[in-house]
Amino acid sequence: MSATSSYTWWPVLGAPMEDGLKRVLAHDFLQGLPSGTLPREAFGYFIIQDTLYLSDYARALSLLAAKAPVGSAATLAAHAGAAVATELELHPSLLRAAGLDPGLLHSTPKSPATTAYTSYLLAVCHQRPFHEGLAAVLPCYWIYEQVGRALQAEGSSDPVYAAWIEAYAAPGFAQSVAETLGVVDAVATRLSGPELEDMARHIETTTRYEWMFWDAAVRGEQWPW
Repeated sequence: MSATSSYTWWPVLGAPMEDGLKRVLAHDFLQGLPSGTLPREAFGYFIIQDTLYLSDYARALSLLAAKAPVGSAATLAAHAGAAVATELELHPSLLRAAGLDPGLLHSTPKSPATTAYTSYLLAVCHQRPFHEGLAAVLPCYWIYEQVGRALQAEGSSDPVYAAWIEAYAAPGFAQSVAETLGVVDAVATRLSGPELEDMARHIETTTRYEWMFWDAAVRGEQWPW
């Protein structure tokens, strides 16, 4: 967190993410990865829903790229492609390694939490100004990097869970987060106090959705009918 805390806007925009990170790291899902005690069914649920999520996350980044200043558009467009690559490559291999059927990726509907989260992201990125959409997508970057770093320090007794942890602790992912923070910095330093507060509200909302996403996996959340 030391690198991000040097940004002048971090006390406003970083506070809800830092609070959310504490709650996320304390959740049973994340606690179960280093210990290896997380049930395979919960992990599989998460991977499938995360794949569904990433499809819409890539669309949200593409919408942002279309609105972005020239210097930021290429970064966001490249990240949209990377999100799809993660979906197509990492997740099926993790399901196979966990002894689960990758075919479930194509036959499982979005959960209530996934539907709510992606609908919010797409609505903000489509309907609201660029800086607000940027705020909505930021927690997915920053929180996953922080989770990867924190869990890598603990290690995992389960090789499948260790592979997931390493993917988000990897230097390449850290580079993507640094690039995104650079885009935020270029935008946030020119905004008014009320505009930063608008960003903070979106950050708080999607940080909560991050927690809800992991919670849904532990509970096996389903539609009522």
